[in-house]
Amino acid sequence: MFTGLIEEVGRLAAVAPTERGLRLTIDAERVLEGMQLGDSINVDGVCQTVVALTDHSFCVEAMAPTLARTTLGDLQPRQRLNLERAMTLASRLGGHLVQGHVDGVGTVREVRRAGEHVLIDIEMPDYVADVTVLHGSVAVNGVSMTVNELPAEDVLQIAVIPHTWEHTNLSDVQRGSALNLEGDMIGKFVVEFLKRRGTHAV
Repeated sequence: MFTGLIEEVGRLAAVAPTERGLRLTIDAERVLEGMQLGDSINVDGVCQTVVALTDHSFCVEAMAPTLARTTLGDLQPRQRLNLERAMTLASRLGGHLVQGHVDGVGTVREVRRAGEHVLIDIEMPDYVADVTVLHGSVAVNGVSMTVNELPAEDVLQIAVIPHTWEHTNLSDVQRGSALNLEGDMIGKFVVEFLKRRGTHAV
């Protein structure tokens, strides 16, 4: 479990194919503190397991199902990646509860400045749209964000403050960029409960 508060932006150092997917080597500093083999780490919104460590990097192995539903299979060398270690029971929950289970990939429709904020409109897949509400929470590349507007049924808008813009890879996005989206966990449980009860959400 994660908070959606990015600790560090690392860089992809290497990609190597495996029998089951891809092995990603990521250069980092801060998240390496106390890191151990088997730890969970959020990489651009995707919960991964640390399988190898060096003094300046760590490795994860993304399996085929993960590559099929996230952006990890399309990463390029030196690409910047949002990183967050798993939260502890003593952690402050400054963002929202993030599982690192990506629900789908969204596509950036527009990026524009509005005063100190940067507004990003993101086209979202149906499943994410079903659990997204105005002023609710959404994880975008692992970043805990508030839904600022819903310009269309399949579009959400986030307003990125200067601190988030400077300390995450959201500043790298442009029109057409693909972003990992995780819908609000509570919303997903509510929708699934209503479906099982045969009740339509209103």
